[in-house]
Amino acid sequence: MKLLNSKPFFWLLLSLPAFGFLSMWINGATNTDGKAIEEILLHPTGEFAARFMIIAMILTPMRMLFPASGFWRWMMKRRRHIGVAAFGYAAFHTLLYIVDMGTLRAMLGEFFALGIWTGWLALFIFLPLAVTSNDYSLKKMGRSWKPLQRTVYVAALATLVHWIFVHNNVGPALVHFIPLAGLETYRIWRNARPRNASLA
Repeated sequence: MKLLNSKPFFWLLLSLPAFGFLSMWINGATNTDGKAIEEILLHPTGEFAARFMIIAMILTPMRMLFPASGFWRWMMKRRRHIGVAAFGYAAFHTLLYIVDMGTLRAMLGEFFALGIWTGWLALFIFLPLAVTSNDYSLKKMGRSWKPLQRTVYVAALATLVHWIFVHNNVGPALVHFIPLAGLETYRIWRNARPRNASLA
């Protein structure tokens, strides 16, 4: 239990996929189509960014669904770590994109495509969320901390649009985001109920 509750160990778990991606990138592996390693890794790094974001977002509704669960209580204590990991994978994803594109002109040439600018929007929203995901920022920002963190919902929508329009494939994106939408709908409904609704 000491190992499981260790912050360095939890960060190690969150970093395991990144170690694999870095190893592939350093070794410069290519697939049978001859694609550059940066292009090969673009999709999986983006997926992990989205998955960690979704995991961080579903923790509150899952905690509401299972208030007696020790697992979800344990996960809630690590929500900020997971959110920062989401930003880390998003930053890695962006770095690979920049390297793959090669030039600023190439990047600007497709910037206004719906699937591209929404990805940049999500990244720029993630940045202040990651920077302020610590006890010091929570104390200093006070009541303004939660409104800032709630902008993650805009980032989630931008991530969904980015995923769909970059890959022209709705299915995999919806597999990830429909459970999130369902759980967030439940959370909103639960919070909107009168406190004495269960006594009626």
